[in-house]
Amino acid sequence: MKTFNGTFMLTTMAVFFAIGTGMANDNYREVMEKTIAHVYQATDLAQLQDAVNTFERIGLVESRKWEPQYYLAFGYLMMANMEQNAGRKDGFLDRAMKAVTKAKVLAPEESEIIALEGFVYMLRVTVDPGSRGSEFAPRALQTLSKATSLNPENPRALALSAQMLYGSAQFFGTSTAEACEMADKSLKKFSSYKSANVLAPVWGKAIAESLRQKCK
Repeated sequence: MKTFNGTFMLTTMAVFFAIGTGMANDNYREVMEKTIAHVYQATDLAQLQDAVNTFERIGLVESRKWEPQYYLAFGYLMMANMEQNAGRKDGFLDRAMKAVTKAKVLAPEESEIIALEGFVYMLRVTVDPGSRGSEFAPRALQTLSKATSLNPENPRALALSAQMLYGSAQFFGTSTAEACEMADKSLKKFSSYKSANVLAPVWGKAIAESLRQKCK
C-alpha cells in the first residue's frame, strides 16, 4: 500500500503541474501508463478511487483525448464490480456512463469505447437481473455487437458478448454453445490482436478464460 500511494502521489503531482499548460506527448503517455497500471493492480475501492481521481484530472488537461475518459469509466466499472450495495453500485455505473458519453463524443467510432458502454449495461443487469434483464440485456448485446462490427478483431467486445450470451442462456435454460464458441474466438483474438495505440486496453482475457472453464 505504501508503494502504491508513494508512486501515485508523484503521478498526481505531475498531473497538477500540467494543468493549464497541457502535457507533452511523452509526459501524457507516462502519466497515463502509470495510472492505468494502478487501475489494473488495484485491490480495493480506495485504490480505484485514487486512480479515477487522477484520470479526471488528466481529462481536464487533455480534453481532446478519449483515453482518460475511457479509463475513468473503466475504473468506475471496476468499483461497481466490487461494490455489493445496489445503490452505490448504480452510482458508480452512472459515473462510468457519464465518462463513456464524453469519450464517445471524442471518438464515436472507437470500438473499445462502445464495448465499454456494453459493459456498463451488463453490470446494470447484475444489480437486479429479474427486473433489469429485459431492458439492459438486449441493450448490452446490441452495443457489444456494434463494437464488434466497428472492429471485428476487438477481443474485449467478443469476451463481453460471450459472457452476456452465457448468462442469458443460463437464465432461460437454453444452450450455451454459442457463448462458448464466442469465448473461444475471443481467446484466439487475445493471442493475436495488438493495437497501434500504446494506451489501448489489454484487460478482458480472464473473462474469456473463466467462461471457457465453465464450458467444459
